[in-house]
This record gives sequence, C-alpha cells and structure tokens, in this order.
Amino acid sequence: MRIGILSYRSHPFSGGQGIYVRHLSKALLNLGHEVCVISGPPYPDLTENIDLVKIPSLNLFSAESRLKAFSLRFFFSSVDLIEWLGIMTGGFPEPYTFGKRVNKFLKNHPERFDVILDNQSLCYDLLDIQEYYPLVTTIHHPITKDHKLELENSKDWKERLSTNRWHGFLKMQKQVAPLLKHVVCVSNQSKFDVQDEFKVKDVAMNVVLNGIDIKTFALRDPDKLIASRIVTTASADIPLKGLKHLISALPNVIKEYPQCHLTVIGKTPSDSIIRTLIKDLNLDDKVSFHSNLSESELVDIYSSAEIAVIPSLYEGFGFGAGEAMSCGLPLISTTSGGLKEVIGDAAIKIESGSSEVIEEAILDLFSSSKKREFYAKAGRERMEKEFDWALVAKKYLEVFHKAIEEFKK
Repeated sequence: MRIGILSYRSHPFSGGQGIYVRHLSKALLNLGHEVCVISGPPYPDLTENIDLVKIPSLNLFSAESRLKAFSLRFFFSSVDLIEWLGIMTGGFPEPYTFGKRVNKFLKNHPERFDVILDNQSLCYDLLDIQEYYPLVTTIHHPITKDHKLELENSKDWKERLSTNRWHGFLKMQKQVAPLLKHVVCVSNQSKFDVQDEFKVKDVAMNVVLNGIDIKTFALRDPDKLIASRIVTTASADIPLKGLKHLISALPNVIKEYPQCHLTVIGKTPSDSIIRTLIKDLNLDDKVSFHSNLSESELVDIYSSAEIAVIPSLYEGFGFGAGEAMSCGLPLISTTSGGLKEVIGDAAIKIESGSSEVIEEAILDLFSSSKKREFYAKAGRERMEKEFDWALVAKKYLEVFHKAIEEFKK
C-alpha cells in the first residue's frame, strides 16, 4: 500500500504529534508498505526509506524578525500573505495555509497514493482532498480543551483576547471535523471529547491507541539513578499540563528530602508564570528545564530520575507517561483525558489540579522502595504487552482498507 501522511508540523521537538509521525510511519514501513510524509516545517526526523515531501511555509516562528520577513512577493501569493498577516496579528494560520499548499501538491500528483492520513490539520482543504483520495484523519484531542483551560487561567482581558485570537483556527476545525468520513482518535476519552466538542458522527470514528517505542525507551540503567530526582514532561506555559501544581508541591517535599530536584522535559520563557512561581518559592536551584532533546538524551533523563510525575489536567493520550513507564520509572499520574487508558493500574493515580495530593503521593512513593519496585515493573510490562507500535500500525491498516473500499463505491 502507498500511504501519504500529512502533517503541518512534524519535528519530534514540536511535541507528541511529531513523535506520532515518526513512529507510526516507521511501523507502517516495517509492515512492508511504502510511506511518504508530506510535511510543513519544522520537518520530521524520519527512518531511512521513508520519503519526505517538504511543503515550505514562511516558517515565521523561527524567523529572527517576522516584520522583516515580509516580501513584496506576498502580494502575488494569497497563501503567503494570509500566513504573514495571521501570525503578525497573533493568530495561528499554519493549519489553514498548509492545507492550501498540500492540496495543490496532491492535485499535481494524482494517484500517487492509495490512501492519505492527515495528522490533525483539520483544514478546509481536507474536504476537497477526500473527494479525490481515500482520506483518514487522526484527531489526538480537540484543541477546544486547551483553549478553555487557557481562558480560565488568563490573568486579564488582554490575555483572554490573545488566546482567543491564537485559537481562531478552531472555527475551521469545528466546521471540517463533522464532514470527515474517517476519523481516528488516540483514546476512548479522546473519541468522546471529539464527539462532544466537534460533533463528529459515531459512524465515522475509530479508536486506535498510540504506541510507545519500547526498544528505545528501554529499562533504565540503575547506575545513573540520582536519589530524590523527579522527572515530568510538560509544556510549561500550557495550563493544560498542570505543571504549576507539581511545582507548588515541591517545598514540602524538599523539607523531607532536601536533595529533591525536578527535571522538566519542556521549556519555558524567562518571563513566564511558571518562572515567577519558581522564583517566589525559592526553587531556582531545584527545577531545571530541558528541551530539543534527542531520544537518547530523553532516555538518559528518565534513567537519572527516581520517579516520574504527570500532573496534566488533560491529555488526549500521554506520551510522557508511556515513555516513563517503558523506561521502568515508577509513575504518579492523573487520570485526566486519555491518561487513564495509558497507565491502567500500573501507576499511582491521583486527582488533577491539587498540589496537596501530588505532595502526598510523592512523599509516599519516596518512602517505599517496595512500591517503587512494584510500579517500575508493572509499568514496563504494560507497555510491552499493549503499546507496541507494530500492533498500532496493523489497526491503522484496517481503517485504511475500510476508507479505500468506501471510496471505490
């Protein structure tokens, strides 16, 4: 089968969707299929023998000066002009403009693929693409969840105005999603939320949980372990990740375990709310941030920690939880969104949004080597049995065959 995967941002450093593209494309290749990733920048890190078609954009988020990036040629390209104006006015036009560009590419390459998989661009042009190609769309979770949480955590009207402007693309996604013929969600909770928020019909929906690269995220090296170190995966400035609740729990944990240190896989600007909280709690030397990491560097960080904590208020899936468990880290996690389907009974479950609950769980786990050993073993076993990417890819193939057969009718 010739499979084309559309992804408007695909580098693993961009987050879970970049990880998804890398590992699903590799798993499909390993099953004997031809795979081509059609991506906007930042481009993916792909396995050998997977084709990459680059769909250039203005890539203004990487520009030194977005104002200076303007060119008179934009007046001869409505897509470029829309992208530049959108970003200059605080919007996020990339899904829309990627759709315009990729639709043009696909029309210029008819019958190159047997099926197209869209990685949550949910752009208007998908409705055109599905008329001339069998199309399946993955929706990891409805971004309306992120939007609502950011509004709830906004300090003033300026922040609310800014987040409303940024999430302007949701109007497009809400219009497109209900009209798609084949949708994959990465958890049952994600499916429920997509139906609730985007009004997608049940008949169009399929649930295929993501996988974890259990070979790369292997059991940690005990010689690298640093006592009382905690690791978490969190985009620090997204309230949905719940990082502030974990940081607020640290002072009392440090009283009992003075060597305690939190390693955050993620980044945060120097003027962020999280940085202010760290400074106010005198935790500057107790919290460190690490971003743009290779997979081997990620594994090294997991290997150095004694426990992992995922304090998220919502996750469509939860790669951070799965990777920590795969490395044999005892995990404390909320059960928000799709997390409960990732962790099962192989992690310590806590309610979201409570620093006190996080504090109690950390102190309890630090104090019991037997509990740490139990959850370390249980987490790894769960990843091995249920989250192999090869199994995930086979389930995607079933959806692809269904889309192809219905397209022929």
